Amino acid sequence: METGRKFTASDHSPHSAGKVSSLSNSPFSVAIVLLAGLSVRIYEASAYFLDPDEALHTLLARYDSATLTYKATLTTAHPPLLIIFLHYWQWLGRSEFVLRLPSLVAGTLSCWLLYLWMRKIADESTAFVVLLLCSFAPALIELSTQVRQYAILNLFLATALYCSERALQGKSTLWMNLFSLSLCGAVLTHYSAFLFVFSMGVYLLVRLRPWRNRNKLFGVWAAGQVLVAALCAFFLLVHIPQLKQVGMPQEIANTWLRRSIYHPGESSALIFPARQTLRVFTYLFSQGLLGTVALLFFLSGFILLIRGKSAERERPSSRELAVLIATPFAVNCILAIAGIYPYGGTRHDVYLAPFAFAGISFGFPWKPKHVEWKVAVTVACLALCNVFPAPPPLIRAKDHRAGLMQQAFASLKTQAPPGSTLFVDYQSGLELGYYLCDRNVLQVFYPLEPFSRMTCGPYTVVAPSSQQWQFEPGNMTPALHNAVQRYQLPPKSVLWLFEAGAGWMPADKRKVEAELSSLGCKAQHFGENIRICPITIGDDSAR
Repeated sequence: METGRKFTASDHSPHSAGKVSSLSNSPFSVAIVLLAGLSVRIYEASAYFLDPDEALHTLLARYDSATLTYKATLTTAHPPLLIIFLHYWQWLGRSEFVLRLPSLVAGTLSCWLLYLWMRKIADESTAFVVLLLCSFAPALIELSTQVRQYAILNLFLATALYCSERALQGKSTLWMNLFSLSLCGAVLTHYSAFLFVFSMGVYLLVRLRPWRNRNKLFGVWAAGQVLVAALCAFFLLVHIPQLKQVGMPQEIANTWLRRSIYHPGESSALIFPARQTLRVFTYLFSQGLLGTVALLFFLSGFILLIRGKSAERERPSSRELAVLIATPFAVNCILAIAGIYPYGGTRHDVYLAPFAFAGISFGFPWKPKHVEWKVAVTVACLALCNVFPAPPPLIRAKDHRAGLMQQAFASLKTQAPPGSTLFVDYQSGLELGYYLCDRNVLQVFYPLEPFSRMTCGPYTVVAPSSQQWQFEPGNMTPALHNAVQRYQLPPKSVLWLFEAGAGWMPADKRKVEAELSSLGCKAQHFGENIRICPITIGDDSAR
């Protein structure tokens, strides 16, 4: 089969690829790459403290019953599978590493499955390039070392891609059923799976033609699609309306995901797709320059696929592969223009990674026999992305070390006597709940009060609602004043301000320091993202 280039059928033969180079089809080479990728992930999972979103997922999973845990998941912007899974997983331990272990395993297994899938639809060298990209793309490394949905989502997606190809090439109803189950797992994990389900539906409708020649397989696939559609409908009718009712999607679209949603009058609808597609590739590779190069390779691969022809009956034709890699990008972009789902440099679009990597690998100008060049260029680019990220990460590695969080809480326990009141923004309250209180000390269930006051061991925690995710310059003083008034805190009492944002600290540090100084707060810093300071309440405090 040709995958866009002037290939012959023998180019895709495993025996032919083995004659060209033993590097790309050697089980030893594959194992080395997977182990290296896993080692990098283990290091990052062990080295860094939980960010607020990770702490949120962990704390929501700590309710006494699975029923209450499920109800807690309804307050988040994600389906329930991860948090319910964590509810039981935490029985094994609650350390950062134990909590991140499922993501570590899922992130590594997804790379292996994508490699197996690519071997089914292309040649060995193309599959090996995809294995390298998946194992060492900075975005995928980061997400597979966090207590988030994305690594598990990618495992379900990779499983679905592999099972679908096994089903089609082997005319196997068993593999088709496994494909449908994988889609269900993806939908239960993250809402971006809706876009994947639609894209795969389009692709498999094309692959299964003429349907009458595969009646049984087509029927099993159609039945699976009905099941997946029913699951999607459940969330669309039950969960998502609740989120809309409290304004969560609108708030997200107007704040930190604003750049990834099209806003009429602010930018051209013609420029938006090109700019946001570039942002997707920049995000995946954490490099503006190499993201641009990767996008060019992807576009080259798409064009070559469109121009190619099929040389093997059981494998997808080049044009079918072009449909596969382009459809999710097109659908996502259309939904972003419609204001429904973000498209751009955000982790919410990481489900596009398998299609992006496949397109990039098809766009390499070298033939399979030059696999050493492919590997060398890919490794060099990935090394550059990981060592010199541009733009830099939200939180620098030296400020994200787990030891800093431990030092901060040790200092807080030493300085703040029992009975003290801790004043935090919402994200810092999540960190406090995980590291100090061993339970959630923030509001979860709607309706939300402006502030909450809960006990945390010997301390009392006062925190705003989730709408006050972090204290920006100018809003800390009013929030402090409102808390003092609400709880009638007496003059001369001391509030201990604790702030810990994993990359989400206010950008203007000078304004923050000036505001802290006006409150008589001399902050003790632990890196650039954690600070503690006492604030003495006066008769005219926080005016």
